[in-house]
Amino acid sequence: MRRVLAITRKELQLYFFSPIAYVAFAFYFVLSGLFFSLDFLNSQIVDVRPVFGNITFFYLFIIPLLTMKLMSDELRQGTDELLLTSPASIFEIVFGKYLAAVFMQFLLVAISLIYPLILSQYGKLDQPVMWLSYLGMFLLGSAMMAVGLFASSLSAHQMIAGIAGVAFLIVLWVIGYTGDMVPKIKDWVDQFSIIDRTVNFQKGVLDLADVLFYITLIILFLVLSIQVLERKRLR
Repeated sequence: MRRVLAITRKELQLYFFSPIAYVAFAFYFVLSGLFFSLDFLNSQIVDVRPVFGNITFFYLFIIPLLTMKLMSDELRQGTDELLLTSPASIFEIVFGKYLAAVFMQFLLVAISLIYPLILSQYGKLDQPVMWLSYLGMFLLGSAMMAVGLFASSLSAHQMIAGIAGVAFLIVLWVIGYTGDMVPKIKDWVDQFSIIDRTVNFQKGVLDLADVLFYITLIILFLVLSIQVLERKRLR
């Protein structure tokens, strides 16, 4: 566990010294703040769910920005060989980098609590809906971080890794829409949509099936990342 935490600390330091992270955060909060203002001015409704919808949509572009260099940077600089032959196991490397990404995701969620705080000045918020929506947001973002980490392990080029991350996330995002085109498979396909799984959270309903879906997705893409790095080490 000490090796995992050491890798996590190293990655967090790289995040805080990286201009990309600051650009991603600035882009995220400027756009989410703008859309929050427009939604509230137009509707005058004290409801946190429109905030959730805007923020999670921006995740499609922000999260690949935050994850694209996690492994691709190591591959580009050639430090992957030193990393993969270090005393730390590949699992510890992947998990340490993932924890750093999740911490950044937690910051995104935590700072965005300013929006319900502003809304609470104009009326009473539905507390279960608010907190479960934010739980859904965190789980969604954590799963997307795992997908972004996997994309980053596929290429030494950050831009390619970022584009791959966006592509994977869009597929997982829009997969539910294919069910609308083919009604017979709609119920089956909807189960694999990362955004459709947040619906219950936004209703104030905690369904363990939704929680397990995100946890399973995280484990799947972390395992895929480990497999990719295992193959690179054996070459």
